[in-house]
Order: sequence, then structure tokens, then C-alpha cells
Amino acid sequence: MKNLMILSVKNSLSTIAPKLTHDVLIENHPDNTVKATLLGLPDCQGSGNTETEAIEKLSQSLQTRLETAKIVTLEIAAPPSENPWIKFAGMHKDNPLFDEVISYILTSCTWKHGCQNRNYEQGELNAQYQVK
Repeated sequence: MKNLMILSVKNSLSTIAPKLTHDVLIENHPDNTVKATLLGLPDCQGSGNTETEAIEKLSQSLQTRLETAKIVTLEIAAPPSENPWIKFAGMHKDNPLFDEVISYILTSCTWKHGCQNRNYEQGELNAQYQVK
């Protein structure tokens, strides 16, 4: 079975632009300048003599960039995951001692110790697990 990735793009047609929050890397350089870089978009930067000036230039750079581009929300559906225990299902089906083990479990554990949560009568369990 192939793993399929389902992509869905949401694009708001609203005329009111939502406020976006971005993480910015601020770097102080030896020449007493400050560089602000938008994390995730390393080519979107602003430089100035102060942190505030660098952030303002970065903001202007981003606004200029967004005049010819747009931001959309991308939802990626995770591929369905398999139950991790499924690989063990049936692993002992061809074991000639399987019936004997099930019989031991049913008689030794459930009825000798008075299991409080049993939902079946012993005969039903024996039939379900084909205990001989």
C-alpha cells in the first residue's frame, strides 16, 4: 500500500489581512551595525545602526516582498499510521503449542485467581480460542 500525502491549501479571500507574527534573529556586528533576519526566510533582512532601525527595515523588506506574493496556510494530512501491535497479530497461529498455552492461560490465570473482569464463561472462552 502506498503512503499518500494529502495537501490542502487554505486561502482567505478576506480583505482584512491578519496580523502575522515572525521570529527574528538580531545580530550585532563589530562595525556597530545591527542585522535583523526573518527566521525561515534568510534572504529577508534589514540592517541599521540600532535594533529598532534594523527591524523597521526588515519589516519594510517583508512588506515589499508580500506585495507581489501571498501567504497561505498549508495543511498536510499525516499518512495513516498502523497500530504498532498489528505486526504481532497471528504470529503464533502455526505454533503447535498455541492451544496448550491458551488452555493454560484460561485455566491457570483466569479461574484459579478469580479474575474480576471476565466477560465470558469458561466454555465460551474455550470455544472462542478453540481449546480442546
